[in-house]
Amino acid sequence: MNSRCFSVILCLSVAGCLLPARLAAQTATPTPVPTVSDPKAEAIVTRAIEVVGGNSYLNIQTVVGRGFFTAFRDGISQIPTRFLDYIAYPDKERTEFTGDGVRVIQTNTGETGWLFDGATKSLSDMKGTQIEDFKRSMRTSVENLLRGWWKKENATLRYVGRREAGLARRNETVRLTYPDGSWVEYEFAAKEGLPAKVIYRTNKKKPDSDETEENTEEDRLEKPISISGITAPWVVDHFINGIQTSRINYESIEYNSPLADTLFVKPANIKTLK
Repeated sequence: MNSRCFSVILCLSVAGCLLPARLAAQTATPTPVPTVSDPKAEAIVTRAIEVVGGNSYLNIQTVVGRGFFTAFRDGISQIPTRFLDYIAYPDKERTEFTGDGVRVIQTNTGETGWLFDGATKSLSDMKGTQIEDFKRSMRTSVENLLRGWWKKENATLRYVGRREAGLARRNETVRLTYPDGSWVEYEFAAKEGLPAKVIYRTNKKKPDSDETEENTEEDRLEKPISISGITAPWVVDHFINGIQTSRINYESIEYNSPLADTLFVKPANIKTLK
């Protein structure tokens, strides 16, 4: 969830509830080739970088975010769960959730990850599907676009156009398209230049079935707040096929606080878990 800096917000994930969040750099490094983009799209991204903090934003190394995650079921909000999220760029994230006296921890480092489930007192490695979910979240994050990490994957950037965004408001839209055909659209407030929305498609298995279905997923970035010269949304609402499924609401965000490497290392056993 999850800084966003936007990676924190867009990369939060756990136990099938949160968005797989907050983007770190891709670990695979394909042979670079010239990326394709158009001047209009580049101008929108350049303006967005300046609006969210310019060099202060680009120089962020760590992010610590605290707040509440709320799942929605059939459009109705459930009981919020407190979260504490740590990010160390380029590829480390640890998210802790606490609710009803139970602690859950999800940690990703590059191509690996581990989980602690306080309800069952279990410590395990992430499964392949969970790793793929995290990598997808990295690929779709605003952080990926603004920091230019998408160029390592030979994606193309182009301008899509303006879209309605409420009464007398418009969003400028750009699209990243990857060589595998997947795409992500980013909307920016035409007046302020701030990131406003992320849209992408996913294919997921239907419950109790081997069949897959295509879903349109959307993050709406709201309540921008500036701290230390960096502006980030403190509320992120997630929608699947137009129905809200979650909300991330930040209480605090800290930038460039020292984080120990041991925070992301899988403990030898539950007794050594911190």
